[in-house]
Amino acid sequence: MATATLLNPTKFDRRRPARRTPMNWAMLVLAVLIAIVMASPFLLLVLNAFKTGADYSAHGPLAWPTSFSLDAFSSYLERVNFMRALWNSVLSSTIIAFAGTALALMASYAIGIGRIRAHTAITAILLVATMIPHEALIYPLFYGAQATKTLNTVWSIVIVFTILWAAYGTYILSSVMSTFPQEILEAAAIDGATRWKILWSVVFPIVRPTLSVLVVFIFIWSWNEFYIPLILLADPASQTVPIALSTLRGQHSIDITVVNAGSLLSLIPTLIFFLIFQRTISRGVTAGAVK
Repeated sequence: MATATLLNPTKFDRRRPARRTPMNWAMLVLAVLIAIVMASPFLLLVLNAFKTGADYSAHGPLAWPTSFSLDAFSSYLERVNFMRALWNSVLSSTIIAFAGTALALMASYAIGIGRIRAHTAITAILLVATMIPHEALIYPLFYGAQATKTLNTVWSIVIVFTILWAAYGTYILSSVMSTFPQEILEAAAIDGATRWKILWSVVFPIVRPTLSVLVVFIFIWSWNEFYIPLILLADPASQTVPIALSTLRGQHSIDITVVNAGSLLSLIPTLIFFLIFQRTISRGVTAGAVK
């Protein structure tokens, strides 16, 4: 047996790659085609952002640019204070993401582990609250911002979206907290840990991957919000990137290449943010799948 093994060393070589079956190749081709279809809007956006207005009018959106030009980007930066809008978006989205997640963590801890009275009803109310259309909330939000003197400042949307996303995060995290191992909590209580100590020393480290995913998602959702910031941020100095981009649309005309250039510049920060934290998202999604 030893001689046969030496004569045929590849017989037991588990590192040898398995052969692809026709079904594997078919699935690979299908996945590539789906990826191309999903990436085509972004590729079309990039293509038209580097065209001139005359090139776009002459050859249409699907044609390859006759020459790559930065005129659309220059025109966009002349019309819009992009750095100011970028700072407003980064500031508001970052505060909303971390404040909303922290608020959701404490609320879900009280609901899922503290087991306050009527915790099921409270969770149901939070779920219903996240389903209410923003159009139905805009009047009380507008007059509330006006009364608190936060209208036309980024703090108006920070307050609104921190509460809204905290409600959604509480609904998500409370279901996670309800399945938390009671043995760990009882052991911490026996050691003399207070509820606040249990939250930050026991619960927080375990649910940190889930919290990281929630922070990333809330950041992206807040960045892309349009309707409520459009109403509450009428002052150009306080507008976020999506609102600044909407000012390029005139009543009777629109410069497509400039809009594409602005959309590309608006998309790059979130794309960079997603690429930086994609490993965090992967860990958070798979956390708890293998114990």
